[in-house]
Amino acid sequence: MDAIGAQIGLLTRDDALRQAQEQELDLVEIAPNAKPPVAKIIDYSKFLYQLKKKKQEEKKGVKAGETKQIQFGPFIDDHDLEIKLKKAREFIIDGDKARIVVKFRGREITRKSMGEDVLRRCIEKLSDIAKVEREIRMEGRQMVVVLSKGVSNKPKEVLPKPTTDVKTQVSENPPSISGNQE
Repeated sequence: MDAIGAQIGLLTRDDALRQAQEQELDLVEIAPNAKPPVAKIIDYSKFLYQLKKKKQEEKKGVKAGETKQIQFGPFIDDHDLEIKLKKAREFIIDGDKARIVVKFRGREITRKSMGEDVLRRCIEKLSDIAKVEREIRMEGRQMVVVLSKGVSNKPKEVLPKPTTDVKTQVSENPPSISGNQE
């Protein structure tokens, strides 16, 4: 092919190189494994520039998922946990990963089970929108789990339905009153 995209046909290598030099362009081999090999007469630097621009355009549409970190202590209160998990939920919905960290200070390190309980509660509360990407593990003085967007594979626990009606339970078992009843 020549610079405007017209097919030239079969040429020897020397003829193709001469035509490229006459037009002050480059002879670029497009498909070297084809029989016969396919080549184009183009401005190679312009071709590279267009490839670079095409790659940049492709990158614009793709957002690289960041990893956002949320830190807790092993003895965090339920309300404080809910506030921080609300922020983690926003991160996950936006497509980012949430790195949830329980940091142990001083002698808190002896209570690793408390930290693991906090992380398990986090996983449970976010299981409707997030899946565990990296399991719970210790990294120095902190315990870490990484969650990403997706639905957890673990089935939710179904609580058994009560067999009797609430009204009948109240009438069958009247409340007892403590104190003097004379």
